[in-house]
Amino acid sequence: MTETPGQLLIVDDNKVNRLLLSRNVELLGHHATVAENGRVAMEMLSRQSFDLVLLDIEMPEMDGFQVLEAIKSNTELRDLPVIVTSSVEGLDNVVRCIELGAEDYLPKPVNKTLLGARVSSGLEKKRLRDEQKRLLERFATTEVAQDLQESGFAIGGKRANASVLFCDIRSFTKLSEDLAPEETIDLLNTFYTLMFEAVSSNGGIVSLMLGDGLMALFGVPQPLPNSAQSAVTAGQEMHSMIEVLNLERQAEGKSDLKIGVGIATGEVVAGYAGTDNRATYTCIGSTVNLAARLESETQKTGSRILVDQETCDLLNGTPVLETYGNTTIKGFSEPFDIHAL
Repeated sequence: MTETPGQLLIVDDNKVNRLLLSRNVELLGHHATVAENGRVAMEMLSRQSFDLVLLDIEMPEMDGFQVLEAIKSNTELRDLPVIVTSSVEGLDNVVRCIELGAEDYLPKPVNKTLLGARVSSGLEKKRLRDEQKRLLERFATTEVAQDLQESGFAIGGKRANASVLFCDIRSFTKLSEDLAPEETIDLLNTFYTLMFEAVSSNGGIVSLMLGDGLMALFGVPQPLPNSAQSAVTAGQEMHSMIEVLNLERQAEGKSDLKIGVGIATGEVVAGYAGTDNRATYTCIGSTVNLAARLESETQKTGSRILVDQETCDLLNGTPVLETYGNTTIKGFSEPFDIHAL
């Protein structure tokens, strides 16, 4: 199997070393770009994508140790393989490089055969890491993927203030009775496509898909300036999208879809629930339960969107259509003031 050519960055303050390493890299079938010191290298890494770095240690302005530290602290770069090529001797220096994230340490003058083996190994690790990222981004939202890359994975949760949105298709069971299984799946896929767009375009994530409904989170895992306003805007966009979809359904002689949206804001415990082998990002708490109950209440009140008082207090000029004072909510001992938007 022929190895795919890699984009390598060679960082060395010695011109002869740069030329010799570049030639050896190109003879291995890869592309070489050079930088004369660490500062220039970091500027290039911020502008251009590379697959592997060959890094000298002793350089002016910014040495190799500082480059390793900068790469390690950068979430965009820390998975980039770095092979140190240096004449600096001593086990302590080798250990320090490895501790700072270097894949390997090759003494100068660099053995060509060893260089080829190390470069091939580093590029394969980069390919596998990139594939892991692609899979993560495919099966997790951008926000969850970012949280995993920044904080790592750990079962458990943290307290945070967030807004929780529940959305559900009304009377879906009755609606689906007259549909073939293929039509039901197609309808749900269309529904989820629209709802996901409304959530993600307002900074939220879909945490759960619940048959003909979903649960979305705003403000976790990444904070938002105003999670309540973001959630309400998403709910309004959901209804607008359903209205457009219904025009298409009417033209095809199909019945309208109707949805209800419930939103609550407050403290939640958010994190990864499950096991080390299978987990999902979600949140729990009374705020979550209240949002789910508010979505159910929309069927009783005929409201499009129902929010709790905490959400209402944080809105920027969104008109309240009606307030239902001292409403008894199932599962809660104290009544609530809830608001229809």
